[in-house]
Amino acid sequence: MEVSKATLQKAVANNIISEQQGAALYHFFQEESLHTPSFSFTHILYYLGGLIAIGAMTLFMNLGWEQFGGAGIVFISMLYAAVGLKLANAFASKNLIIPAGICATFVVCLTPLAIYGAQQWLGLWPHDNTVYRQFHTRIQWLWLYIELGTLIAGVIVVWRYKYPFLVMPIAVTLWYMSMDVTEFLVSEYDALYAHSFELHALVSMYFGLLMTLLAFWVDIRSRHTADYAFWLYLFGVIAFWGGLTSQDSDNELSKFGYFCVNLLMIGIGALLTRRVFVIFGALGSCFYLGHLASTVFKDSWLFPVALTAIGLGVVYLGVVWQKNENKITKKVRAALPKAMQELLEKKA
Repeated sequence: MEVSKATLQKAVANNIISEQQGAALYHFFQEESLHTPSFSFTHILYYLGGLIAIGAMTLFMNLGWEQFGGAGIVFISMLYAAVGLKLANAFASKNLIIPAGICATFVVCLTPLAIYGAQQWLGLWPHDNTVYRQFHTRIQWLWLYIELGTLIAGVIVVWRYKYPFLVMPIAVTLWYMSMDVTEFLVSEYDALYAHSFELHALVSMYFGLLMTLLAFWVDIRSRHTADYAFWLYLFGVIAFWGGLTSQDSDNELSKFGYFCVNLLMIGIGALLTRRVFVIFGALGSCFYLGHLASTVFKDSWLFPVALTAIGLGVVYLGVVWQKNENKITKKVRAALPKAMQELLEKKA
């Protein structure tokens, strides 16, 4: 829970802490919040400015840059990267962690442009109409070299600066790679052309699952420091859930299995305190219930009644859980590995 000034004032009024201790705690929490992303106006300005700068060199890149040629693109990218690193170091020296992380992330986001320019400069880029601005809009296997280079650069910069926001371009690149790897497989094997959509969905699902497992590993490893797993969880769950939802099945048992997986995602999200699992798990559950209402029990007046009873049962289950939460939680956590116990303690 978030501790506000009003909460501390209530603690003072109830003689839990003194007025001096309340003021000291409030000052301490304010200092700590400077290094933790929050919905404050200062942080909004940080991220808005940073995303505008990153977007200018990625999503909003226009064809005008093509006139500089490969060598020019590499030189300009290196110049921008030098400025970004200079700013990151300057902010870090002043203990401004969030703007330092944004500037370091800007440098990683320049890597695809620099690699594209280098390939053009060395004559390795295919002579077709494909240009850099399509990197974020078209699925093509030839982006794989750019993505691998970006991953290497991202890992190096994360190792050097250790800012959580730096994981964002790595997670996005892994997400892009899952789609481009599938395109590579489709282009290599003509027999797969007829099933390209199913293949995309399948690769997305398994790639997302691997990314989510990687996020969990990172979560365990960084349990005593910052939240490095957020972006990996976000794009891993998106890729996994998107691939899972795109699977084609006329089997009701398979559809029920889909519903169970989404319920499991909600449970995992509650356990790890990761909203992305809960959001997509709830969406998938609603899709399945909508399927039951519109197809399986289309003309049944008992279905809404049964669904209402189930909903009220879930509410009652919540009441029972609240009464026994501490007892159940202690027993379950005692059976988990120590690293997992520490992670859940931190989340709690």
